[in-house]
Amino acid sequence: MSLLSSRLSVSEKKSGGEDVHDKTALSSPTIGRLQYVAEAGGNDAPSTYQMATGAPVEEHSPLGYNVGPVTIIFLNISMMIGAGIYSTRESVQSLLYWVLGGVISLSSAAVYLEFTSYFPSRSEAEVVYLEQAFPYPRFLIPTTYAMQKVIMSFSSSNCIVLSNYLFATAGRTGPNWQIKGVALAGYTVVFLAVCFHTKYSYYLSNVIGVVKMMTLTFVAIAGLVVLGGHTRVLNPQANFANAFEGAVTPYGATIALYRITYSYGGWSNAFNVTNEIKNPVAQIKRSGTISIVTVTVLYVLANIAYVAAVGKETLAHSGTIAATQFFTAVFGESRAVEGLNLLIALSSFGNLLAAMLGSARVLRECGRQGVLPWTRFWVSTKPFKTPLGPYLVDWGLTVIVILALSAGDAFNFVADLAFYPTAAFSTMAAVGVYLVRWRRRKANLPKPQFQAWHIVIVFNILVHVYLLVMPWYPPAGGKADVSFWYGTYIATGLAILAACGAYYGVWVHLAPRWRGYELRQQAVDFGDGAQASRVVKVLAADVAEWDATHGPGR
Repeated sequence: MSLLSSRLSVSEKKSGGEDVHDKTALSSPTIGRLQYVAEAGGNDAPSTYQMATGAPVEEHSPLGYNVGPVTIIFLNISMMIGAGIYSTRESVQSLLYWVLGGVISLSSAAVYLEFTSYFPSRSEAEVVYLEQAFPYPRFLIPTTYAMQKVIMSFSSSNCIVLSNYLFATAGRTGPNWQIKGVALAGYTVVFLAVCFHTKYSYYLSNVIGVVKMMTLTFVAIAGLVVLGGHTRVLNPQANFANAFEGAVTPYGATIALYRITYSYGGWSNAFNVTNEIKNPVAQIKRSGTISIVTVTVLYVLANIAYVAAVGKETLAHSGTIAATQFFTAVFGESRAVEGLNLLIALSSFGNLLAAMLGSARVLRECGRQGVLPWTRFWVSTKPFKTPLGPYLVDWGLTVIVILALSAGDAFNFVADLAFYPTAAFSTMAAVGVYLVRWRRRKANLPKPQFQAWHIVIVFNILVHVYLLVMPWYPPAGGKADVSFWYGTYIATGLAILAACGAYYGVWVHLAPRWRGYELRQQAVDFGDGAQASRVVKVLAADVAEWDATHGPGR
C-alpha cells in the first residue's frame, strides 16, 4: 500500500467569498471505513497522516508563527502560576501533592507530545486527539467536547483572585459587588489586550511571565530566609511540628489533588498553539519540560514558605489571599506588602492573558471541526488576524459567571466544576493513544517522532480515573469547601456532558430522520488562510450522488 497520498481539492466559488473544497484523495491508507490522508502545514513539521474525517490542516497558519522556545515556556508558566498557588489553603501535607502534581503534569505532557507527533500541524491538544482517537460514533466526541468547551469557557475564579489582590494592594477588602466589578474590569482589559495583535499579545504574555516567575521566586527565597530565622517571624520551624497529624480523609485528599492539579493546569497551553510553532515536537518537548520542572520546584518552595511564615491554622482560613498573609507575616503592615500584592495581581492578570490566548485556540479548533454552528464566527481571523469570535465567547461567559456566583463560592465551585469533565476527556485521551497506535500499525503508517512509555500512559490513566471516582466519596459530616451540597459540581459537570450528548442526539440523529436528510462534511477556505470543515445537510435523495463525487472526508 503506497504511503504517498495527498488530499486533493476541487473548489468552486460560492457567494460570500468562500472557497469550498471537496476532500478527495488519489490513494490513502484505509482501515475499514476509516481513510487517512497525508497533509503538512507551514510550521516545518513533516507531512503526517490523519483521518480524512478530521478538520483539514491549515497550509499556512492565519495566526502566524510567533511562538518560539521562550514563548512556549512562558505560555505554560503564565497559565500555571496564577490563582492556585497564591490561593492555596493546604497544610504542609500538601507538599507531597505539589510534587505529585508535577509528576502528573509531566506524564500528561508525554501523552500529548505523542499525539503532537502524529498531528504536528494541528493546534489545540485534546480537540484533535479525541477527534482522531474516537471517530465513531460519527461526530459524538467532537460535538460533546466542543459544546462542553464552549459552556466552560470562562475564567471567573482567576478574575476573583485578581480582584482580591488589587483590593489587598489598597490595604482593604471590598464588598461582594465591588470585587465583581473590579474582576469584570480586569478581564475586559485582558480581552482588549489580545484582540488586536497576536504577536504583541505573546510579547506581553512573555513580559508578565518573567515578572510572575520572579515574584514566585522571591516568595520561595523569602521562605528560606524565614526558615533560617532571619525575619520577624518567631520560631518558624515550629509550624512544621507534627506536620502530618490528623487523619487525611479520602474527600480531603481528592479535593487537595483537585486544587493542585488545577494549579498545574497550564502545562498544556503550548499544545494549544502547535500550528504556530516551528518544529513543534522538539520545541515543546524541551521548553515544555523546562516550564513544568521550574514551576514544580517553585510551587514546593512557595508552600514551604507559607507554612513557615503563616502557620497551618491561619493558612487554612486564608481564603484566596494566602500570599498576602505571608507578606504581612514577614514584612508587617508596610508599603512593601502593598507592592508585593500588586505583583501578585499582575501575576493573576498574566494568567488570565495566557489562558485566553490558549482557550481561544481551543474554541477555534472546535469550530474548525464543523460541529458548532456558524463556522465562520469561530474560525475566521478577520479583521485583526486574531480569533476574535472565540475571544468574545470567552469574555462574555466569564462576565455571566462572575455576576451569577458569589465571590466566596465562585473560586472553589468553578475550580472543581471545570475539572470533572476535563478529567473525563483526559482519561479518554490517554486511552486514545493506544487506539491511535493500533490503527496506525494496521494501516502500516510510520512511527511517530516521539512515543510515550507504557508506564507513563498507564499512570496517567489511573490518576484521571481516580479523579473521576473519588469525588463521590462524601466528606466528613457532609461539609465541603462550598456553602451548598458537596457533590454539586459533580452533578453539574455530568449534567453538562449529558446536555452535550442530548444536543448531539438531536442534531445528528433525530433531526435528520425527521426532516429527511443526512449530514456530510465539506472543507471550507475562508480566504484569510483559515480553513475548516463544515457539516452540511444533504437530502436523502442526493446522498448517493454526494458520496460518489466527494472524497474520504464525507
